[in-house]
Amino acid sequence: MSFENELEKGQFYLPECISCKKWVWPPSEFCDRCNGKTSLKKEEFEGKIIEFSKQNDNYFCIVEFYDSIRIIANMTTCPKKDQIVKILKCGINDGGYFFHII
Repeated sequence: MSFENELEKGQFYLPECISCKKWVWPPSEFCDRCNGKTSLKKEEFEGKIIEFSKQNDNYFCIVEFYDSIRIIANMTTCPKKDQIVKILKCGINDGGYFFHII
């Protein structure tokens, strides 16, 4: 099981180090702190919007998880800074990751 294989299936997993419990980003099979192996964890991860912008009817948000993992995600409703959000939909399209939040 790999991060990208699960993302292609529309599943959002985060790698966590088995040894030191650090969340590893960008996704890797090994921890960048202790070089331990990672395991993918699936949860209803909640993130915080730290910045956003608008283009046409779409909002693009920088969402932070666990004070260290940041992704760019789309949102259809008007976001607010520090708003807590969850990933609604995710995947890979034309070789790039995409995330939609609510």
